[in-house]
Amino acid sequence: MPSSLTRSLPLGVTTPRQLSLSPSLAPTSLVSSRHFSFKKGPLRKEKVIILGSGWAGYSLARTLSPAKYDRIIISPRPYFVFTPLLASTSVGTLEFRTILEPVRRLPGGNIHFYQGWADDIDFSRKTITVETNAAEEAASKTVVPPPGGQIPLRDKGEVIEVQYDKLIIACGAYSQTFGIEGVREHAHFLRDIGDARRVRLRVLSLFEQCSYPSNPNSGPNSNGNLLTDDDKRALLHFAVVGGGPTGIEWAAELHDFIRDDLGKIYPELMPFVKITVYDVAPKVLPMFDKALADYAMGHFARQGIEVKTQHHLERIRLADGKLGRRHGAVRIKIREVQENGGEVGAGMVVWSTGLMANPLIAKLAGKEVQIAKSRNPMSGEVIERRRLVRDQRTGGLVVDSYMRALSVDASSDAAKMEEGKELEKKPLEDVYVIGDCSYIEKEPLPKTAQVAAQEAQYLAKQLNEGVTPGKDGKEFKFRNWGTMTYLGGWKAIHQSKADELKGWVAWVLWRGAYLTKAMSWRNKLLVPIYWVISWLFGRGISRF
Repeated sequence: MPSSLTRSLPLGVTTPRQLSLSPSLAPTSLVSSRHFSFKKGPLRKEKVIILGSGWAGYSLARTLSPAKYDRIIISPRPYFVFTPLLASTSVGTLEFRTILEPVRRLPGGNIHFYQGWADDIDFSRKTITVETNAAEEAASKTVVPPPGGQIPLRDKGEVIEVQYDKLIIACGAYSQTFGIEGVREHAHFLRDIGDARRVRLRVLSLFEQCSYPSNPNSGPNSNGNLLTDDDKRALLHFAVVGGGPTGIEWAAELHDFIRDDLGKIYPELMPFVKITVYDVAPKVLPMFDKALADYAMGHFARQGIEVKTQHHLERIRLADGKLGRRHGAVRIKIREVQENGGEVGAGMVVWSTGLMANPLIAKLAGKEVQIAKSRNPMSGEVIERRRLVRDQRTGGLVVDSYMRALSVDASSDAAKMEEGKELEKKPLEDVYVIGDCSYIEKEPLPKTAQVAAQEAQYLAKQLNEGVTPGKDGKEFKFRNWGTMTYLGGWKAIHQSKADELKGWVAWVLWRGAYLTKAMSWRNKLLVPIYWVISWLFGRGISRF
């Protein structure tokens, strides 16, 4: 008859008799045996891979609970950029690191990060192919794909595979060039911290180059080494293409920099300085109502900033002779300009005209996704072939109101599209798309930092609560907190559903809002300190 001790053992636990131990050793062996530990081991946390460290990717990783999920970020840059203050860093009002947040210092710790480009995704195996770029120079420069949509050729990095349980695609978008000749080669962009640094160096370099005595000859600088007055006038012409908030704010920040700092250092060059904003639309700042947009244009006119609407830029090329080869001057061909062969000279062109889809999005939308639909005991696994849906106008992946990537039946999509029939869309399991690379089918939203951050926070909170978006969660609802734009001279405009502000009051709101939105307490402290330093002692003018 078995003893009470043997009867009380749980199923599968080895008894002393089975271990052939003597009775005198049985109690000691049982107590020390690991089989009698009823403590549960740590539960396996789901791996959530986030592609991108911009507003959408970083905000989601920051909000997602590290206690419930393993957060893994894959991005070519190891930091987040607070883009609303990027223009301020490009003129020295703020230092570059005051608007950067290292990915590896996310709140909560326990963050995994792989620096590289997501090259491909196998949705059936739930794996991501990553091309590493940590060995390259910091990937902080805007890379604009050529018209074909492929990233320019470069040395391939090491390739690794990473598995996921849930995938968040937040790889953002690229600057839109509309295929205009010379933009990729000669224009400056303002989307990353490396762009801001290059812009600052170029502005300071142009003033330094023009500070030498002028060539007494009034003709073009074809064989002399000294610049003429006409050369200096061309080099100190700053052209901004795009009349949205980014272009307007950079023109305003540049004006303040020249008026408050460079004008005191190079007073003899002020007659040559010119800032011009070009836009193809009938008016700039189209997201503001007419009264606020007119106020902005009136303020620019008083500051001497020209705004030329309905101007179509057709080409950018290097200027002829040494002015182009040695000094980097460019010639801008504009359809509406009649004199000088339709070209305007400039020392630099800052390009801010909109966004185009990330090449990865086109690659994903062009491939079939094989998904196990069901398993039949007789015939085996049934495979369903699907394809991600891409919006034709914006190039983004189409999502539903729960940020789930939508797909259609790949076997019948071509035939039904030819017949003009609506395709049935189904969400792809465990795949979500947020930020600039997404397109909400029911409620298309602008590609702004505010929209990307709200989408990220919504999705992270849904996952933290343990709900499955689309089944037992709430739909995403965008809440518009308003739009702000700095106009220079401590003036700004602000528009929301609640109110409209302009002038100094709007400027105070502009600075206060950006200060409260700064991610870390470190930068919330550093940003106002550098604002005060720039006001008291001037902006930084060192080139390094």
